[in-house]
Amino acid sequence: MLNLAVDAAGTGVPTALALRSAGAPHPLLCALAAAVAWPAVRAARRRYAAGALGETRGGLPVLVDWLLLLGVLFVLRGLTGDGTAPSTALAGLVFAPPLTALCRRLTYHRLLAARREAHAVRRVLVVGEPGAVDHAVGHLAARTEHPYVVVGVVPVGGAKLECGAPVAARLAVPDPAGVRQDATAVLRAARDLRAEQVLVAPGPRLSAERLRRLSWGLHDAGLPVALLPGLVDVRARRLRLDDPAGLVLLHLAPPVRHGVQLRVKAALDRTGAAFGLVLLAPLLFALAALVKATSRGPAFHRQVRCGQHRTPFTMWKFRTMVVDAEARRAELEQDGANEHDGLMFKMRRDPRTTAVGRFLRRCSLDELPQLLNVVRGEMSLVGPRPPLPEEVDRYDEVALRRLVVKPGITGLWQVSGRSDLSWDETLALDLRYVDNWSLAGDLEVMSRTLRAVVDGRGAY
Repeated sequence: MLNLAVDAAGTGVPTALALRSAGAPHPLLCALAAAVAWPAVRAARRRYAAGALGETRGGLPVLVDWLLLLGVLFVLRGLTGDGTAPSTALAGLVFAPPLTALCRRLTYHRLLAARREAHAVRRVLVVGEPGAVDHAVGHLAARTEHPYVVVGVVPVGGAKLECGAPVAARLAVPDPAGVRQDATAVLRAARDLRAEQVLVAPGPRLSAERLRRLSWGLHDAGLPVALLPGLVDVRARRLRLDDPAGLVLLHLAPPVRHGVQLRVKAALDRTGAAFGLVLLAPLLFALAALVKATSRGPAFHRQVRCGQHRTPFTMWKFRTMVVDAEARRAELEQDGANEHDGLMFKMRRDPRTTAVGRFLRRCSLDELPQLLNVVRGEMSLVGPRPPLPEEVDRYDEVALRRLVVKPGITGLWQVSGRSDLSWDETLALDLRYVDNWSLAGDLEVMSRTLRAVVDGRGAY
């Protein structure tokens, strides 16, 4: 209700004020039409549905809805013969997207906070092969942003499970003779655990026909069923369903590697970086002078990093360490000072960091010279962290996939914890970005970067 009220008020009130100040006829009636049309458009797009409200915070759906609103009001304007100037009406409607986007973001964070306390969740029962059950339960338990809490499992066969979830029942290995035998066992377990939904992980011992009969029994009893296809970190927009000859196919679209979107990204990267260099030129000169005046050595630190497809390039940063920092790293590594569990070297209180360098890192100002790398096409505004050549030499085939795209000044790693993340967490975030990249995703990361910089967690 709060989201609906904000949408209505955020459209109606500014529209009434804009029309009244312009002397337009019937300002209240037009404002009422706008206040009704905006929630109506969003309701038609199912933005207030229980399964959608608060689940995402991106602004692209809001923009799409707003464009639809403009179309609806344009049609109404033609039908009613309203003579209000389009610019005047637009001035009143322009507040709707930011207010709605802000409300969506607040709802999203409120929902996340509730789920951390095990509220606003669905109790689910996981059914399937033991290995698949362990895998699914482990992934669901590792994150709290989703609505599913596993209350029990029903594995096929007697194999031991590693996930630690309560085993509510077990299904026989051979296909049961009775049509409802599996469903009866699962329904009994769901009733005992008060499960609201069943997640099924199919496998060799849970064949298509057996799964079909199980779904019959569960659906007849009013219990929702969802399938776990075994895919990890694949966005839903890359999936498409098809059913040729009654056989359900799940089409997985390839990651975006070519085309208009990438050309737009490259253009936005270089344009935005060039604009940033011009706009921030006084700050860049001031910081360079501060670094130079407070410690011996150059203002900038140049370092060879690996870019897209392992292409080496010289990355620019403000110098945050003493001039012999690289020579002292080997000594620190021998003393076991590395606090990172992976291929990167990180220390919370690195003795090589200067006083000004700690400030620059805390505020992420040391990264600003990389705008030059973006202008030169060696980096992107958003992307994985650019690794050192010696780190890449130790990459396996999975980690090398990070280098399929250009490295970025910011990315999922920065807005999710930066140096506080383990190597496995960093790699998982980078691979999620590489496989699911989109322009809308880049815009979301950039909007979250400011908060991460202000927060400062993991910046050392």
